Amino acid sequence: MSALKVIVSEINEAAEGVRHFTLVNADGGEMPSFSGGSHVVVSMPASGRTYRNAYSLLSNPSDRRNYQIAVRLQENSRGGSKFMHEQVGIGMTLDISWPVNLFDLSRLGHKHILIAGGIGITPFMSQAHELLRQGKDFELHYAYRSPRHAAFLEFLREQLGDRLHCYDQSQGKTLNFETLFSHQPLGTHAYVCGPAGMVEAMIGTARRLGWPEGHIHNEEFLAPPVGEPFTIRLRKSQMDVEVGAEVSMLEAMEAAGVDAPYLCRGGACGRCELEVLYTDGVLDHHDHYLSDEERRSGKKIMPCVSRARCSFIELNL
Repeated sequence: MSALKVIVSEINEAAEGVRHFTLVNADGGEMPSFSGGSHVVVSMPASGRTYRNAYSLLSNPSDRRNYQIAVRLQENSRGGSKFMHEQVGIGMTLDISWPVNLFDLSRLGHKHILIAGGIGITPFMSQAHELLRQGKDFELHYAYRSPRHAAFLEFLREQLGDRLHCYDQSQGKTLNFETLFSHQPLGTHAYVCGPAGMVEAMIGTARRLGWPEGHIHNEEFLAPPVGEPFTIRLRKSQMDVEVGAEVSMLEAMEAAGVDAPYLCRGGACGRCELEVLYTDGVLDHHDHYLSDEERRSGKKIMPCVSRARCSFIELNL
């Protein structure tokens, strides 16, 4: 996948544990166009390996002078968010992917309800810019642990006014999906990004109330879990790849020089799907893409976030 070279032009603290980066084109030109909800994959050359993490673009899509991303320092970081917080400084050059949108706004929606939990606010920043510019009917519902954990809260208050609805858990305020969804007009679309529990509750409530599947949208990029080491055999490539305890299957293949496909690197898009030919153990699925039936078949795996509890697995790559 071709990369864009960018320079870090500004770094700010957006909230406790959340760092806000501004990136400009290294050649001095405009950044490529993108739409609200897009993300880029940032490559981070750490000692001995390269981390590649997906981050939503916060910028106004109509302003191509720079890109902006926000990175929360994960408590059990495998290295990506830690690298961004501890190693990246102003003036540093990074490689990023071209923007990809797996969480775009429905063009047919008559009203849009955006629901964010914590750092899940990030994809809605660019979407809010887009909806304001288009004069669309929308609301943003933002749940957070406390004001100090609420990234971009003051900016959103200034920009959105009464379109913004806040739920401060430290004040005992919670978001009731049943109440929110019960009396929405026909043609309303709902979007959620946040912790797994919030995503599941939103989707479950909308389905229970009879919302059409095409009106329910979610984004949740996952980090690959740790596990026991094992070996991948790539049949077409005729090579074996060792997967370490803290390395994803995709990362291990990339480190071995394999040009494996990907887009989101978070188990959401399905681009990296590979056919499983054999394993002497069981597959450990962590994606949001495969159906229950596909998982039970044992014939497919998403190497960006899933792995196997085995000593050996053979893939058709």
